[in-house]
Amino acid sequence: MEGRGPPPGMGNCAPVPFVWLLRRRDKIAMTEISRVPLKKLDDYRWEIPKSYKPGMRVPGLIFADEKILPKIQTDQSLEQVANVACLPGIVRYSLAMPDIHWGYGFPIGGVAATDPEDGGVISPG
Repeated sequence: MEGRGPPPGMGNCAPVPFVWLLRRRDKIAMTEISRVPLKKLDDYRWEIPKSYKPGMRVPGLIFADEKILPKIQTDQSLEQVANVACLPGIVRYSLAMPDIHWGYGFPIGGVAATDPEDGGVISPG
């Protein structure tokens, strides 16, 4: 289908839609556990390696302890961290704060710095 696929400049990075949803009364519960590989750096930092997804320009860095990490892994926010790591001009890391959760494209609680001189963008929101 024409017009589908990753945005220009994002290489092979694109959202991966494999969250399964179950209806429970009027609530939706996410049941898929994230398959994004995490390397433990210390008690509060986890890394998504650049090798996880073709097109990642920097690694992902998640700030979380072992108590909240399972909650973070129940949605697609870690996949979004990997997608942000594909943005042109991104500098050093795609970051995720402990309150990270699934957003629209960019995860809520995600942070990224970009260099406009290296093709990066400045986003108002």
